[in-house]
Amino acid sequence: MSNGENSFPEITFKAVILGVLLSAVLAGANAYLGLFAGMTVSASIPAAVISMGILNFFRNSNILENNIVQTSASAGESLAAGVIFTIPALVLMGHWSSFDYVEVARISAIGGLIGVLFTVPLRRALIVQAKLLFPEGIATAEVLKAGDEAKTADSSNASAGIKTIGIAAVVGGVMKLCQQGLAMWHAAVEGARTVGGAIFGIGSDLSPALISVGYIVGRNIAILVVAGGLISWALAIPIYSAIVGYEGDPMEAAWNIWNTRIRYLGVGAMVVGGIWSLLKLIKPLAEGIRASFDALKQTKVGVKVSRKERDLPINYVLIGLGALLIPVFLLYNGVLESVGVAALLSVVMMVFGFLFSAVASYMAGVVGSSNNPVSGVTIATILFTSLLLLALLGTGSPAGAAGAILVGAVVCCAAAIGGDNMQDLKTGYIVGATPWKQQVMQVIGVLSAAVVLGLVLDILHTAYTIGSPTLSAPQATLMKSVADGVFTGNLPWNMVAFGAIIGVVIILLDLRQEKRGSKFRLHVLAVAVGIYLPIELTVPIFIGGMIAHLSKKSGATKAMEKKGLLMASGLITGEALMGILVAVPIFVTADKDWWPTLHGFGWLGLALFLGVIAWFYRTVTEK
Repeated sequence: MSNGENSFPEITFKAVILGVLLSAVLAGANAYLGLFAGMTVSASIPAAVISMGILNFFRNSNILENNIVQTSASAGESLAAGVIFTIPALVLMGHWSSFDYVEVARISAIGGLIGVLFTVPLRRALIVQAKLLFPEGIATAEVLKAGDEAKTADSSNASAGIKTIGIAAVVGGVMKLCQQGLAMWHAAVEGARTVGGAIFGIGSDLSPALISVGYIVGRNIAILVVAGGLISWALAIPIYSAIVGYEGDPMEAAWNIWNTRIRYLGVGAMVVGGIWSLLKLIKPLAEGIRASFDALKQTKVGVKVSRKERDLPINYVLIGLGALLIPVFLLYNGVLESVGVAALLSVVMMVFGFLFSAVASYMAGVVGSSNNPVSGVTIATILFTSLLLLALLGTGSPAGAAGAILVGAVVCCAAAIGGDNMQDLKTGYIVGATPWKQQVMQVIGVLSAAVVLGLVLDILHTAYTIGSPTLSAPQATLMKSVADGVFTGNLPWNMVAFGAIIGVVIILLDLRQEKRGSKFRLHVLAVAVGIYLPIELTVPIFIGGMIAHLSKKSGATKAMEKKGLLMASGLITGEALMGILVAVPIFVTADKDWWPTLHGFGWLGLALFLGVIAWFYRTVTEK
């Protein structure tokens, strides 16, 4: 690894090809995971390990080349989050009858490119000046350095990492095939009881990927996510059902109450959390922009800037953003058919896109990219835009809600890319990469993913029907409900208000934790995510977080922690890719009953799930 001004080759032909391929594959995998679980995780570590395994076959590969590959791959994976959190809402609300491949590619490419450009001045603000941790960026750097050391000494360590990911991927993939393809067991175990007219429901999804998500995000976030779930299911639903009453089966009634009323508590909490994060960012944001212009002035007068401090020039960034305003305007004008309104929305999108890319970048620096609930800032964007369009167009506009979703879609893609790109730039900062070369590869990664995401959505929708219990798309469903609710007057504003109050209380409690110097922090956006996720998704995330905690408590070595991360990455990748592969024959034949069904193995699903928990725990605790 080079720490001086001279460096190894970074953007090479093989690195670009590998970055493009991994970006497309991991984008598809993360799209499935997000539609299924409502949460996505960073692909930087698995991308880095896969890259090392493949580049080891070439004599002249190096750590900076590996870094370039994972930069491109993780950019594609993050763009998938921005797409699946918003664009499916256009189908769910009936604005689209199916996924338009060209439109999906256009929207995702525009949003992703805006996100890349917005993060250029943020690099100095958050990495160099504010010195935020970006925990997953540090973890990825450690993986890259370990692989580089193994290559120069003994390649067995790198091979062991690939083997760990491979075995875990097979386990996750086989379980997904049995559950999703062959219907051998239900996706979750759940139940509900009534006490004095109040419904108490609980359940757990039998997904190894969700345990892995919890392990990656860690104990703090996992506790906050399940706490949000308990606010909904152990507090709000019992109170609501006891006061208002319910009909039919308790579990079905609990789901109906949560879906139509209680999950909107999460909307209010997310809006408050997004605003709070923005307020904390004002000072470092201003300093970062000032530093970018100072660097441009130094270059113009001939002052030599270190290779490791060269970003894309800020004047090029501004030109690029100005050019992107044209396709943004055409996108909005095509839906709303009003030049004035489309121009106003373009400006609104740019303002929100920049501010919330900054929020997402800051959150990634504090809690990591996997913990970064960009859906929170997207909900705030859609809520504001819906109210603006309601004032401009009135309740009778059929395109108003769709216009709000499109603004949210571009902002969400930009914010998702923003948080992930800053994490990759932190990795590059540690290993001695050239920032502008990473930023170029982020553009390549975005465009590679944009090309495939429309096809992935079409395949998944044909096979599973996005929005159904099989692939519930929780964020997109919520975005659609918020936009529709503003225009129809059906949005439960009382629940949104109560959620905002919950958000304020959590912020006040977190300020107290900060004052006490506590390591356990109360991140309001993490709790808000838990409130609007189904309880059965938060329980395995909590289990995974506790496994991570017990691993650290047992005195796990760095090698054990790394093995745990690789195992988690493999389980997620295997399950997500199998979910797509199961969908392919259904998509091709248009026969939803293509796979044979083998009912009656519910006991096996639960046993395998418990077995994965035990296997995971043993892997990360036994020295």
